[in-house]
Amino acid sequence: MSKYLLFFLAFIFFLSEADAQQPEDALKFSWYLPGGTARFNSIGGAVGSLGGDITANNVNPAGIGLYKTGEVILTPGMLFNNTKSTYLGSDDALKKNGFAYGATGFVLGSTSRYNGPMVSSAFSISVNQLASFNNHTYYKGSNNYSSYSEKYLEELIRDNASPYAAENNYIFGSSLAYRTYLIDSTNSNGQLIGYKSLVPIGTGVSQERDEDTKGGIHEIALAWAGNFADKLFLGVGLNIPVVDYTRDLSYKETDLTTNPDNNFDFFEYKENYRTSGAGINAKLGFIYKLQDKFRLGFAFHTPTLLDLKDKIRSSMTTNTEAYAGLLSETSDNLNSGNAGEVHYNLVTPYRLLGSFSFVFGSVADTKKQKGFITADVEYVNYRGARYSTAAENSDDQTANDYYNAMNDVIKDYYKGNFNFKLGGELKFDPIAVRLGGAYYGSPYADKSLKASRFLLTGGLGYRKHGYFLDLAYGYSMNKDVNFPYRLNDKANVFANQQNNRGNLVFTLGIKI
Repeated sequence: MSKYLLFFLAFIFFLSEADAQQPEDALKFSWYLPGGTARFNSIGGAVGSLGGDITANNVNPAGIGLYKTGEVILTPGMLFNNTKSTYLGSDDALKKNGFAYGATGFVLGSTSRYNGPMVSSAFSISVNQLASFNNHTYYKGSNNYSSYSEKYLEELIRDNASPYAAENNYIFGSSLAYRTYLIDSTNSNGQLIGYKSLVPIGTGVSQERDEDTKGGIHEIALAWAGNFADKLFLGVGLNIPVVDYTRDLSYKETDLTTNPDNNFDFFEYKENYRTSGAGINAKLGFIYKLQDKFRLGFAFHTPTLLDLKDKIRSSMTTNTEAYAGLLSETSDNLNSGNAGEVHYNLVTPYRLLGSFSFVFGSVADTKKQKGFITADVEYVNYRGARYSTAAENSDDQTANDYYNAMNDVIKDYYKGNFNFKLGGELKFDPIAVRLGGAYYGSPYADKSLKASRFLLTGGLGYRKHGYFLDLAYGYSMNKDVNFPYRLNDKANVFANQQNNRGNLVFTLGIKI
């Protein structure tokens, strides 16, 4: 077991009122392939120094400064997911498709009425789907080494829980297991001496996990930029990310022996989990023309402060055969029919972006431009994510201690890393042909956890008579890992996942 997992497992526990957040929850809000217009998508997202695209609101607001007129943009799209999981030597795959969208809004540009260094300025409002959580994963394997039930066993033993506490205080996990006899107490002379799991690990169980997720991060962006002597472009943006994430999870273990006399047939845990909230961040940047054809860009994204609320409902069904039979329990029965709720804050990592572009042909007359090549390098400090209690719970010392421990884990579990983006365009007026690609490095400090995102993109554009149509298709190959459960005293099993995602995007723009 890696030292990072050991450190993680030494500190993670579950809050009694709801399942607590984990490092993976912070990662999903910072490690993603962002959306944008079809033009943005077709060149791998490398618009940091290019400008002239409304997606600059989300990347480098200085790019809005290249507008001297206005336009309205609409960007619908579709996502095509295919996820293959390898778990304990077994392979499984699932597909899920869904609607998506990219940067949609308007830009208003105007020339300056006064003599001075600023020759024009522009203002823009847009909404963009930065990340899509729409996916469906499934994996199954045979395990004679560990069981999901052991995490409940560890929790009760760690807390030195009484039978009453085991039955009532862990309403989204261990209490469900205890009430259905997946976990039971052991006694000697009428005294509690510990707890046991009824799962026959030594003879093996079939483990299967099915997870269906949906939602996304949707960013409302307001940006302003100034154009100084057609040489320097300065921009600032205020952004409001809106988060909506839903997970429907089913996890099941089944006896491999089919022995009707070993006091275990199966158990199944089900969970509905939702995170919702909003936040705020700022983006600052500049674009500078070294020469007419060369542009350099730089942008800084402040950390995002998110105000989040989690809701959870869970249930368990266990068949221990002659021991206690078939029993079911739900968190609603233990929580007056209500979902569990926890309110907290999350600060996501800052980002630094450097970029360059080279424009072919006439720079002053966009109709005579022959194309461009552009590249971005982005640094994201994934280990900089930080949890904290919401203001109304600031005096909850248990929660404060938990989040402090969580933040220490995040600092060791993740690392900062670079993302690379490259794109280009050739123009055959009024048609443009575009290609691009991107590579997103692993956020994990542990090198044994293989993770990356690799993107290939292409598209076409048509511009004529005050409107434009762009079409793009991106194909991403995403590697990550998924842990079905975490244990403190054993090495943890995990699934390697390969998610191949197609993204078809169409943008309609009208000059105003």
